[in-house]
Amino acid sequence: MDALFALFVTPLVLFGSFAAQYSPGPGQGQEWEGHGPGGPGGPWGPGSWTDAIAPGVTPLDGIGVVLLLTTVIALALRRTRPLATLLVTGGATAIYLALGYAYGPILFTVAVATYTAHSTLPVRRAGGATIGVFVLLVVAGVTRSDAGGVLAQLSGAAGLGISLVACGAVGMLVRTRRWSVRERYEDEQRRRAYEERLTVAREVHDVVGHGLAVINMQAGVALHVLDRRPEQARVALEAIKAASKDSLEELRGTLAVFRSQDGEGGSEEAPRRPPPGLHRLDALGEAMAASGLQVSITVVGDRPEVPAAVDLAAYRIVQESLTNVLKHAGPATAGVRVTYEPGAVAVEVTDDGQARLGDTISGGGHGLTGMRERAAAVGGTLEAGPRPAGGFAVRARLPFGEAQSFKETP
Repeated sequence: MDALFALFVTPLVLFGSFAAQYSPGPGQGQEWEGHGPGGPGGPWGPGSWTDAIAPGVTPLDGIGVVLLLTTVIALALRRTRPLATLLVTGGATAIYLALGYAYGPILFTVAVATYTAHSTLPVRRAGGATIGVFVLLVVAGVTRSDAGGVLAQLSGAAGLGISLVACGAVGMLVRTRRWSVRERYEDEQRRRAYEERLTVAREVHDVVGHGLAVINMQAGVALHVLDRRPEQARVALEAIKAASKDSLEELRGTLAVFRSQDGEGGSEEAPRRPPPGLHRLDALGEAMAASGLQVSITVVGDRPEVPAAVDLAAYRIVQESLTNVLKHAGPATAGVRVTYEPGAVAVEVTDDGQARLGDTISGGGHGLTGMRERAAAVGGTLEAGPRPAGGFAVRARLPFGEAQSFKETP
């Protein structure tokens, strides 16, 4: 891109510098030999040119062209070598002016190099280089034969300084904006990474917590009946094996989903089962029944097309609620009620066991806090607390907007 820019600027600088050395009208310096109204070719031939080289200006020759091309070629490296570009263009321009060539587009290359240096380099490095270039250009201007008086020299130096400061200021503004955009992007990436880790931790907590609660219950049963009824101990051990297998499968599938979102893993990392959702409530109820907790499940309304995030959140809330019943309620039965409303799904989990005093949504264990965070993550609400008639209740309402309802195939 910079090479194309330099290629585009080259003819402008060359032809502009060639034209800048002339002043209109005859008698204002060295006229071209053979030029003039009466020269060869008549009024429209070569003799019709009346432009003359300005007084005190060195005619553009091979050395001047080389210096012009040097400044333009340096612009091709302005982004990869901004400091070198500024020094090269500044040095070549100073030599160009000191040799008496006309002021012109060559100063444009210095302005571009100054802007680029301040937009890519720290202020000290870019500022120091710019001051050095400014001093070189001022010295080169003073040594010219057409430098004029002190006032003219001072005004020229002031104009040059203002131009360089303006170019540097624009470059610094661009650099500051780039830095601000990059900072916002990095902050957003860090926030997303934190939310991703939080989501993974929440999923692992729910999967592992539920599995360990079932395993702990079945292990207690096995120890209790091991000596008197070995056949019942075998059933409990088989339930432990099944619960641990299911938990490992679900944990592996959960981690595989997040790895695939990060672009890691291959086909062997794909989940072995679909993501959990409310369609797995029956299987969840059977697993809880095998652990000694009888669960009744009631579904009201036709199941709509629920977004995956809402479906997973509702399932995890039910799973965590039943796990809490299994761990804390003692001998009890539980009921799960799922109500599909227009644009929302409501879940309610109740039990008739011992109410956990203090386990409200504003306090208590991490499980209730996690359920509240899950509900809030999808824009829902969750309430939990002891029931007046005894037991405990968890109620959540998760909105998902208008969705087209469809009948679930049995």
